[in-house]
Amino acid sequence: MRNFLKLRGNRTFEYKPRYYKGEGSPFKIEHKLDKYRSTATSNRGLKNKFSSAFDDLKTEGDRNLKIRFLIILAVLVLLFLYIIDFDLSIFFKP
Repeated sequence: MRNFLKLRGNRTFEYKPRYYKGEGSPFKIEHKLDKYRSTATSNRGLKNKFSSAFDDLKTEGDRNLKIRFLIILAVLVLLFLYIIDFDLSIFFKP
């Protein structure tokens, strides 16, 4: 009865990656783009986080990427409207 109430502990293993030859710890989780992002720094306070996020929005991005995104978005919206059989004639009354 005494062993029934006692919970087993978790097993521990000593894992060493076989083929990892990179820098630093292979177990450290870090996003690849964090070093380029200004909002990933340790900004304390809500106001500082919002101001740094707005500063990132003000920077100009790639124009071709924006145009490609808008074209893909328009095609997907039109495809969705075609699938649900939306009638566009309600906007164009002769």
